[in-house]
Amino acid sequence: MFVKKGMTVRVLSGNHKGSEGKVLQVIPKSNRVLIEGVNFIKRATRPSQENQAGGFVEKEAPIHISNVMVIHGGKASRLGNKVLDDGTKVRFSKKTGQEIEI
Repeated sequence: MFVKKGMTVRVLSGNHKGSEGKVLQVIPKSNRVLIEGVNFIKRATRPSQENQAGGFVEKEAPIHISNVMVIHGGKASRLGNKVLDDGTKVRFSKKTGQEIEI
């Protein structure tokens, strides 16, 4: 998967098009990502020790990975892999050509 936890991404399509956020979780089995502050849903919760009132809780829902693009240098960019002269494999931004650190 080209997206890793902690990266900043931009949503390309859907109701939240154009919004940006940090990746909280990557779910490779279903090709989905959880992005901070994007795609909120409401879920009913039962009363518990922490939340004695119960009620509705808003939380982020995962969106498909094909709908996001990594932000590097302020611009959305595709990623590539290349092998350096010393044999190490690095990821780089195809738009800027710079190496990407996670």
